[in-house]
Amino acid sequence: MAQQGIQLDRAKFCCSICLDLLKDPVTIPCGHSYCMSCIEGCWDEDQKKIHSCPQCREAFTQRPALVKSTMLAELVEELKKTELQAVPPDRCYAGPGDVACDVCTGRKLKALRSCLVCLASYCEQHIQPHYESPTFEKHNLINPSKKLQENICSRHKEAMKIFCRTDQQCICYLCFMDKHKGHDTVSAAAERTEKQEELGVSQKKIQQRIQDREKDVKMLQQQVEVMNRSADKAVEDSEKIFGELVHFIEKRSSDVKEQIRSQQKTQVCRAEELQEKLEQEIAELRRKDAELEQLSHTEDHTHFLHNYPSLTCLTESTDLPSNNNCHLRYFRDVTMAVSAVRNKLEDILSEEWPKISLTVTEVDLLPPQAEPKTRAEFLQYACEITLDPNTANKRLSLSEGSSRATLMGEEQLYFSHADRFTEWWQVLGRAGLTGHCYWEVEWCGSRVSVAVAYKDIGRAKKTDECQLGCNDKSWALDCYKHSYQFKHNNIKTCIPGMPGYPSSRVGVYLDHGAGILSFYSVSETMTLLHRVQTTFTQPLYPAFWLPSFSGDTVQLCKLK
Repeated sequence: MAQQGIQLDRAKFCCSICLDLLKDPVTIPCGHSYCMSCIEGCWDEDQKKIHSCPQCREAFTQRPALVKSTMLAELVEELKKTELQAVPPDRCYAGPGDVACDVCTGRKLKALRSCLVCLASYCEQHIQPHYESPTFEKHNLINPSKKLQENICSRHKEAMKIFCRTDQQCICYLCFMDKHKGHDTVSAAAERTEKQEELGVSQKKIQQRIQDREKDVKMLQQQVEVMNRSADKAVEDSEKIFGELVHFIEKRSSDVKEQIRSQQKTQVCRAEELQEKLEQEIAELRRKDAELEQLSHTEDHTHFLHNYPSLTCLTESTDLPSNNNCHLRYFRDVTMAVSAVRNKLEDILSEEWPKISLTVTEVDLLPPQAEPKTRAEFLQYACEITLDPNTANKRLSLSEGSSRATLMGEEQLYFSHADRFTEWWQVLGRAGLTGHCYWEVEWCGSRVSVAVAYKDIGRAKKTDECQLGCNDKSWALDCYKHSYQFKHNNIKTCIPGMPGYPSSRVGVYLDHGAGILSFYSVSETMTLLHRVQTTFTQPLYPAFWLPSFSGDTVQLCKLK
């Protein structure tokens, strides 16, 4: 009751113009009192020069002389002292994150409500005129907001109560009559109603995506568990088998174990990264769902329309690859390959080792990645390739770095070697390739074949079993001056000519695990010449054939 009495007494000593305690109080002839600066300012702005009381409207023929009321001034000071003794608790004052009352002077109180007409916020005391006076009856009060200025047109300083559908923005009535004349417009409230329905649909989509992502995370976790169990069993079986063999085989056992663990770590890391990405997407979707929920309850139409487009715009979904059946085998093939080798002799094991290594490399928790599209993406898989002098036909001269081969008119001085091509003018790369690989070749002359082959392709006969592209162990792209031709197993595929082709540079992309081999013409852009989709059972060796004239050259390009 004491606090209520203070409020009532305070109201009697408030200026009806500024709604604050009287400052330099003056009393005009009709008996009403005002701050001296307030009443003078009011009369100064009156263009008709009619000096009247703002409360009772009594007019005065001459502008009254204003003299400070000493008694009122003393009473106001006494009231201030009384209020200091009944100061509100700290929680009533506006803090850094609160909306402050726009009327309070000095230390401001927290705003109780904001007015969309006045575009101001008021504390419990200063909001009272909006509840009591008919003048404020049609004013729209909302919860305290710091964003009231978003409702003001920056050009005309008028409230924006109209929504222009043509330009998708809130406008004031002056914009409606000027810049937006003839546009499709509705009231902000009507547009809000329509967008509110769309908001509900957006929320449902987000919630559904959250459920889908959670299912994907659970499935991914299950696959990781299966992968770990499969890897553990493969290691156990491999160690048991290799334990029966001699020291040479024990070394191979260690190599297999290391490859399995490395592949396991790589694939589990990929899965964990994808899981983390999915969980981040879920968190982001939850956050956006909460923001949409909060936005759906706001009473400020302009604030709603201002924030609605950005909140309902969804980022691209991180989809889990759909082909998840590969986990059924995982490292089982490794165990089978090791078991098949167990009873073979040391020289046979050396020949069969690439098959074991390949089965480990092909284990993949997730389906193959999409083939690159830009040269920059291809270069991520660039590998350094050198030619194997032990395989080069004696008519081929290799550079010192074994990166260039040139067809010569006479045979070169090479030692005899079982791996050498004796009849066809061909050469293989030094190392077999698995996984993702990319290399480029520059060629000049009348013709060259850019190819890949298994290591066990024939060497010593002038038959199809030894020629690149004429058997089931090699894939070759024949490059001519004016065209291309692809060959495999002696089946030829002509590649239609295009303007600007052929290019002197050819790019080769290999995704061994996915069975993809692609040949590209490399210039300012990457142009696909031919793409192979098959199953590779051994590592692939880069290979070249220079069948025409002396001086024809093929050069492996440095990409790193």
